[in-house]
Amino acid sequence: MRYFLELCLRSVEAATKNIEAEIIVVDNYSSDDSCAMVKQLFPNVKLIENKENFGFSKGNNIGVSHSKGDYLCILNPDTVVAEDAFSKVLDFAESHTNLGILGCQLIDGRGNFLPESKRHIPTPKVALQKLIGNSKTYYNTGLKPNDIGKTNILVGAFMLLKQDVYNQVNGFDEDYFMYGEDVDLSYKVLKAGYDNYYFGETSVIHYKGESTLRDKVYAQRFYGAMEIFYKKHFKKNVFISALVKIVLSLASKRNPVNESGVIIKKETIVISDSSEEELKNRINSPVAFTSNVKDVPSQAQVILDTEFLSYKTIIEFIKTNNTSKQNTYRIWVKSSNFILGSDSSIDRGEVVCF
Repeated sequence: MRYFLELCLRSVEAATKNIEAEIIVVDNYSSDDSCAMVKQLFPNVKLIENKENFGFSKGNNIGVSHSKGDYLCILNPDTVVAEDAFSKVLDFAESHTNLGILGCQLIDGRGNFLPESKRHIPTPKVALQKLIGNSKTYYNTGLKPNDIGKTNILVGAFMLLKQDVYNQVNGFDEDYFMYGEDVDLSYKVLKAGYDNYYFGETSVIHYKGESTLRDKVYAQRFYGAMEIFYKKHFKKNVFISALVKIVLSLASKRNPVNESGVIIKKETIVISDSSEEELKNRINSPVAFTSNVKDVPSQAQVILDTEFLSYKTIIEFIKTNNTSKQNTYRIWVKSSNFILGSDSSIDRGEVVCF
């Protein structure tokens, strides 16, 4: 996670260059050198070092308690934002009264849209339908990925809201250690009378597999979190409560589906204005350098240089090119000599240091 956090912070710094903002990193007792990296490379970032892993909800609540801004943006450390991401969502937020939470379009490391970016309330009926393979009532398919509109539930990887609203609903419920807390917060904000919005004009990369390894432990935690949600918000009907418990128990025992498939990479293309011999030595395929973003073949691994391309260009390139060309992508942080990326939203990403 340390390298994903560095890339995230570099993109956030670029996106807050012309905005009055503070960046707060809450470390839940990580075992790598994330804290040392933040202190060395990002001295202006406020780092909170917890002495134990408090989980997602409490960690964020601690971070918010140290914040001073009118708006909060809850952001996962395995994300990459464009230079204009915050300015665009803030402009939208300022132009809308009664705004609750504002989310954006999330894509994975291959440019695939993540449907959890906009969801309906997961009532027991909706949860049951999703379990048997019908996700139409779970995800908000009425809004297309590039649309803007109201939606009930947003994802915790990117949430913008006013600090007053966050405090009014008492922030994230700390009964949730990880998973489900974003559903709960979205629902609490709705019940408080606010409108949640999906803003599809801004895209953010979320290397989902880096923070959500899809194994049986994940399944048990996720569905356990949903059981907490139902007990809190749908506990009036004894029959429904019993049905939900059975459904969640069955769901938590299912083996996660491998969605990655077979990936064929014929060659590696580096989009940069320079050539690095050491990079060539670390790639197990033929490497070609180009400065033309249009000069990319199909079924290639594409490495994108952050010192040559803006984060917005990188995100849009990944988003718009994958469907037709079936490529895989890595982002090259040249100043720190590493590349990273992910070919699936359910597996760990790949980091190559040199």
